[in-house]
Amino acid sequence: MAETVERESMEYDVVIVGAGPAGLSAAIRLKQLAAAEGREVSVCVLEKGSEVGAHILSGAVIDPIAIDELIPDWKEKGAPLDSPVTDDRFYFLGPQGSIRVPNFIMPPLMSNHGNYIASLGNVCRWLGQQAEELGVEIYPGFPAADVVFGDDGRVLGVTTGDLGVAKDGHHKPDFTPGMNLLGKYTLFAEGARGSLSKRLGAHFKLHEGREPQKFGIGLKELWELPPEKHKRGLVLHTMGWPLDNKTGGGVFMYHWGENFCSIGFVVHLNYQNPYLSPFDEFQRVKHHPRIREILEGGKRIGYGARAITEGGFQSVPKLVFPGGALIGCSAGFVNVPRIKGSHNAMKTGMLAADAVFAALGEGRSGDVLDGYEAAYEASHVYTDLKRVRNVKPLWSKFGTVLGVGLGGIDMWMNQLFGFSLFGTLKHGKADYQTLKKAADCKPIAYPKPDGVISFDKLSSVFLSNTNHEEDQPVHLVLKDPTIPIRVNLPEYAEPAQRYCPAGVYEVVQEADGPRFQINAQNCVHCKTCDIKDPEQNINWVTPEGGGGPNYANM
Repeated sequence: MAETVERESMEYDVVIVGAGPAGLSAAIRLKQLAAAEGREVSVCVLEKGSEVGAHILSGAVIDPIAIDELIPDWKEKGAPLDSPVTDDRFYFLGPQGSIRVPNFIMPPLMSNHGNYIASLGNVCRWLGQQAEELGVEIYPGFPAADVVFGDDGRVLGVTTGDLGVAKDGHHKPDFTPGMNLLGKYTLFAEGARGSLSKRLGAHFKLHEGREPQKFGIGLKELWELPPEKHKRGLVLHTMGWPLDNKTGGGVFMYHWGENFCSIGFVVHLNYQNPYLSPFDEFQRVKHHPRIREILEGGKRIGYGARAITEGGFQSVPKLVFPGGALIGCSAGFVNVPRIKGSHNAMKTGMLAADAVFAALGEGRSGDVLDGYEAAYEASHVYTDLKRVRNVKPLWSKFGTVLGVGLGGIDMWMNQLFGFSLFGTLKHGKADYQTLKKAADCKPIAYPKPDGVISFDKLSSVFLSNTNHEEDQPVHLVLKDPTIPIRVNLPEYAEPAQRYCPAGVYEVVQEADGPRFQINAQNCVHCKTCDIKDPEQNINWVTPEGGGGPNYANM
């Protein structure tokens, strides 16, 4: 058992957990407001990655609506948004052929013209620079490992993770205790399925009266294409094959920069077949003629994976609690049909900053920021999510062909008349509840990777630059270590072997029977295991600071 330690404390006006679009936008906004009124507001941002942007993974096609508001002169300041969308294509794939969906039948909000293709990680690195120039203190490599509560139950701040703890829990010679970072208000911007946001949601019952949050897993590769195949500004989306009609998802392919192509595959995590492997579906789809013809002759240079919030309007939790608030994907502001969330993440960070600044100006501390919740409901984020609120539940209920068609009609009704024929549909089950028993499903035979277009998991993880200190407590905590072999293996063929995109989980056959093995070194922090495990037996907690992937241009 780990020893009890004394922790030092540092105090700020505002503590922000996570240096993603939401957290950095909140920090910048706070400093902008303070400068405009000649006030001092101290702000610190904690980031578990080794640097700002190290853990950021997204498509990404970025709607500039939020950055236009936050930093109007972003072009002059060199923001890495230099590939405007020039061509917008959507295809329905069959096993060999494809049908292009005409752009004119797509609702206007689905158009990507006026948006930019970029590396969201690089955008966050640039936002981090803007924040530091304004006086924000950013601490990369320092994960927020726990919440500090006051005697009255309000959030006082967070505790950073300890360094130098051995796998068995004892303190190594280089042990350094984490610090308490205390704020008058704490903003949680951890992204999808944040570990502390999850804990706060349960503690304050933030999800009460809401639909369960829904998720997808997004897998992404970065390719360098031959110049003759690169079409800077091309945005291509697909649905259909290789997924069956009951399983949501599809390909994104974005051409940007100097011969870069971001290709990814999203699988909705409410899939039913426990034999499905999102990683292997991704590798298979790249061999489709529509995709392969673009990739041939190119070189894969990056890989990663990340959970995506997909619940939308119905699943947004209560955003505020005594002493803090959820912003960005910690609360789930992704617009699913648009496959965009960074603009809403930035805007909610700004709205929370406005509410915090007003509260500080009134001499308040540690109370409930009701102004933020009201501002969200009056914002374009609320409108953005409300008009597409039925797309995901229709897709889940009726499958890809009919569900997407009905979702398109619903978006047109909202666009033209401002209402929905369906009202507001429910999501129903959480994603971990949707798996069927293995006995009721057919195993899926995946083709072997060819090492040219398709690849294995371990070579893919190598490209993510993932690393963790080996002698530390495993950050993938099993509530009951017997469940994987005792329950999940006979009932679901232990799906962790397949839903994990990094080869973290294995069932090893030994003389005395199967053994569940966790290769925590491989973890890319996607959080899929925390979401999809049918027994909710896996709890993702923060590893030692700086561990995990180190994404470049992702």
